[in-house]
Amino acid sequence: MTHPTAFASPAPREAVGPLIRGLSVLRALADAGGRLPVGDLVRATALARSTVDRTLSTLERLGHVRLEGKSAVLAPRSAELGNAYLSACRLPDVCGPAADRLADELDESVSLAVPDRDGIRFVHQSTRRRTMSLAFRIGDRLPAECGAVGALTAADWTGEQWDAWEARRLSDPRYDGFPAVPAEAARSGESFRQRVDAARKLGWSEDDQLVEAGLIALAMPVRDGEGRLLGVVSVVSHTSRRGLPSMRAELLPRLRETVAEMETEMRAEMRAEMRAEAGAEMRADLADPMPASPPAPDVSSPEPAIRARESKQELGPGFVESLARGLAVLASFDANRTAVPLSTLAQATGLARATVRRALITLEHLGYVAGDDGLFRPLPRVLDLGFAPLSGLTLPQLAQPHLVTLVTRVRESASMSVLAGSAGEALDDIQYVARVATERIMSVDITVGTRFPAYATSMGRVLLADRPPAERLPAPAPAPLTPYTVTSAQRLRAMLDQVGRDGYALVDGELEEGLRSLAVPVRGRDGRAVAAVNVSMPTSRRTAAETLADLLPPLREAAARIEADLRVAGRHARIRTV
Repeated sequence: MTHPTAFASPAPREAVGPLIRGLSVLRALADAGGRLPVGDLVRATALARSTVDRTLSTLERLGHVRLEGKSAVLAPRSAELGNAYLSACRLPDVCGPAADRLADELDESVSLAVPDRDGIRFVHQSTRRRTMSLAFRIGDRLPAECGAVGALTAADWTGEQWDAWEARRLSDPRYDGFPAVPAEAARSGESFRQRVDAARKLGWSEDDQLVEAGLIALAMPVRDGEGRLLGVVSVVSHTSRRGLPSMRAELLPRLRETVAEMETEMRAEMRAEMRAEAGAEMRADLADPMPASPPAPDVSSPEPAIRARESKQELGPGFVESLARGLAVLASFDANRTAVPLSTLAQATGLARATVRRALITLEHLGYVAGDDGLFRPLPRVLDLGFAPLSGLTLPQLAQPHLVTLVTRVRESASMSVLAGSAGEALDDIQYVARVATERIMSVDITVGTRFPAYATSMGRVLLADRPPAERLPAPAPAPLTPYTVTSAQRLRAMLDQVGRDGYALVDGELEEGLRSLAVPVRGRDGRAVAAVNVSMPTSRRTAAETLADLLPPLREAAARIEADLRVAGRHARIRTV
């Protein structure tokens, strides 16, 4: 699919061309699943090779893209654009917890979606992990006719929106513009108007295998105090587990209760926002309109403006500053207010108001932002910029490029592990989930999936040290794996206490004679250790003191980079550890 650098309508005179082209590159990468050879990217965007190269150089510097060989790859930092929309729209943060509770209670997948032009966009997923389970991701967009959700959003459509829907069906009969939807689902359009009428009357809608054989769902709208549609919550099941009649009888009452809970929470959130805005206006009215002297200039510019200037100075023509500024504006929306004035965005980014104004004109033209009475809000289309493929990344996938960088730097093998155990048993082992081996005559031969007792490994110890004291040691008592394995419960407890204070673990010969490893934890958004990373080597390579001096700083840097990616990618999406 080709992504032209502008829409059919001509761009406004003040639009920022490099921003238009940069967003086109991100969109093309997203539509390709997050990875595309640069040559194919040139063809997909219809841009000159030199323009694509400069754009990719800028996006790489900003952390939105990685260049791997001849291919460009979306990097987790790009998720901050989608995070800005998801935070500003409030639905995932406010209603997501209730959706998660409903999914746990019913043992079925539950989704939250919002209207997006002639389709719907998923903004929250609480998915059950089964052999046959829901594959849609946060950020995926579906045609409105494909499923129960769209029948509810279309119930509020105007005649103009229906005309746009009909035009799209004619121009894209096989859903080429909806990569998440199989072409066979096009038949769902035949009954769409009837299903919309039924949804309008009933106040809920159902999906009887419209998108895929076996997939069934119930959906209900979430509305504000004035009846405006905020989003739709749906419960998804499979005909192998239940039928639609049983869903209506057993799940619809509980779905109604959850929607009522969500609407109460959303209305409370909106009232709180209105009170905050009123308080800000009152404080502004009470302020002295004519200060005796002008305020001192703010000499501390926010990070986006500083980074753009420094990058331009360092990279020169290879860095497109206007693209960096425009992306900073888009990423600066947050959960504090649904819609914000230009001045707030200028303050958040440290950019001149004129610069922010041109970026907003561009973003509004492209459909990423809407403006009304001087207030601007991001639109669901922002999720087109790579959020769906990034939301599907696992922790090992996030870690892999950083492990590669670490191994290149220290020339020792590096790995990531998580705690693991058999079904119903304590998590007393570590399981390798990512690994990059060094190329040396002598190397450590371990593969992904390998499991070892946690108490005898460096990664296991940093993970055990993060657990409550009563849950740290395995039962039965540890067994010796080498003559050097520490098995005394008293000694292990003391060692784990020390690991917790130090923030690292160094293990010599306890798992295998002649093997030394050094590990640090990888912490999630809540500060808990979700994984560990290590470097391992023969003990003959360097002393224990040299290991700490040479390897601990780069190992900690790698863990910090993984944590930074995890914070961004995991802000609104669940990042699986395996």
